[in-house]
Amino acid sequence: MRPNVSFPGNATEAIAYYQAALGGELEITRWAGTPAADHAPADWGDKILYGRLLTPFGEINVMDAPPGAADPAGGNIAIAIDVDDDDRAAQIFAKLADGGEVIMPFEETFFARKFGMTGDKFGVRWMVAVAPVGAVTA
Repeated sequence: MRPNVSFPGNATEAIAYYQAALGGELEITRWAGTPAADHAPADWGDKILYGRLLTPFGEINVMDAPPGAADPAGGNIAIAIDVDDDDRAAQIFAKLADGGEVIMPFEETFFARKFGMTGDKFGVRWMVAVAPVGAVTA
């Protein structure tokens, strides 16, 4: 399973932001030169048709949805990330929260050594967790 997030024209900025927070390698296909180009505005050639970020925590896909086709930012999805290291998890949470809104501070909880939930500056919700010692993570 992998989350797919559509943006109204700023997917390049979003995927670079996620790469800076999570690390990983990018694979990007632009609208220009593809059979789908006819379904987007003429000036959308440099926008992302399909962007894939392969991170140490999993994969996230993004795209620029043509005008009128994008869902509202955030919708009803939150992307969950399980991290083994408290400090690394705190760094990731801080980067994702930068410019966004913290929904639940990154702190100790009854179900995780550390957990936090934030909406990023693009309106996407993230849950960052450090599982308790001995917990099974996927």
